[in-house]
Amino acid sequence: METSTPNSSSPTTSNSRTFGVNLTPLRVFRYPLSTFLEYSGLLRTRPDNPESESLIPDNSDVSVGNSSNGEVSIRIVGSGENDRVDDGSVMDGGGGEREESGSSVEGSTVGGDGNNNRDSSYQRYDIHQVARWIEQFLPFTLLLLVVFIRQHLQGFFVVIWITAFMFRSNDILRKQTALKGERKITVLLGYFLVFMLHITGIYWWNRKDDLLYPLLMVPPKVIPPFWHAIFIILVNDTMVRQAAMALKLVLLMYYKNGRGHNFRRQGQLLTLVEYMLLLYRAVVPTPVWYRFFLNKDYGSLFSSLITGLYLTFKLTSVVEKVRSFFTALKALSIKDIHYGSHATPEQVNAAGDLCAICQEKMNTPILLRCKHIFCEDCVSEWFERERTCPLCRALVRPGDLTSFGDGSTSLLFQLF
Repeated sequence: METSTPNSSSPTTSNSRTFGVNLTPLRVFRYPLSTFLEYSGLLRTRPDNPESESLIPDNSDVSVGNSSNGEVSIRIVGSGENDRVDDGSVMDGGGGEREESGSSVEGSTVGGDGNNNRDSSYQRYDIHQVARWIEQFLPFTLLLLVVFIRQHLQGFFVVIWITAFMFRSNDILRKQTALKGERKITVLLGYFLVFMLHITGIYWWNRKDDLLYPLLMVPPKVIPPFWHAIFIILVNDTMVRQAAMALKLVLLMYYKNGRGHNFRRQGQLLTLVEYMLLLYRAVVPTPVWYRFFLNKDYGSLFSSLITGLYLTFKLTSVVEKVRSFFTALKALSIKDIHYGSHATPEQVNAAGDLCAICQEKMNTPILLRCKHIFCEDCVSEWFERERTCPLCRALVRPGDLTSFGDGSTSLLFQLF
């Protein structure tokens, strides 16, 4: 088989057919993964119809010659003509002259490279087939996801709503904590009522889902399905955090001035509430998973073994939360300042009686271990975020416990 192409054809067209990707909207929609791999150069361009490709590449030799009239002639020698090529010579398409057999032997010296190229072609073909299989499977998966969302539409709506409300409530609480003496009792009371009404409304809306039993450490009445168990735990975990935020608002109303010793005490109480919340949140999912794993339909031995393993893993995490809670409780009971001491009037005068943080006259000055002096209010607020001195960056505050004195709440869900 011989074909001839004019000399005037641009090589750019041939390169675009070999290496380029036809990024039409239809191709991107039908084969997104294959198009991306071809565009990135990991795969060579394939035709749109994968069934039209041959699995095993053709082993035919191709001879190209130049004719005298400026045309390019291509001669494809099939496997049946290989014997004649080895014995004699091959006729080119131009003048009918015979070539020496050494030219065909020269082509056979690249046999090793041909095997490597063949292996690479097979590997790329496998990757291409996997990409096409994923593209065929993806629409069906999306359909299943749409049906799943439709079946649990109310549950998805509730989870998205309470999550967004919790994130917003956390921002509100942090801003009110940062206001210190400028926060207003009426605003705090309004937020408190909104939080409590939100908790009551959510439990009333889902009153048929056995949400209240796990809060009292009582397993649900019936064995919940997997997704229903996830829903119960997510709602309870979020509502418990919402109740803790309401309690923090009460503390902010009590310590509304936030000056000196009161601010430090406020931060310690907020931290204690948060660690008490973390301990309770670690225990809340236990009744739900206990009822879920203790399913006699799987066999008494199997269900008992799985339940025992879960309770063992849960015990290790609960012990860690208990230690953190007692550490926060111990820090609250210690009246002395663990990162310094109250400065004497002589020390304040020697330092200039000017706080480097607020740039005002010192109020209840505190001498740090690095010998720098600041207002107790200023340095207490600083140590809610940092553990080093504001001036020399020396490590002053011990890092045994993470502080939540800024009023923030952990936003990670406790599912297990």
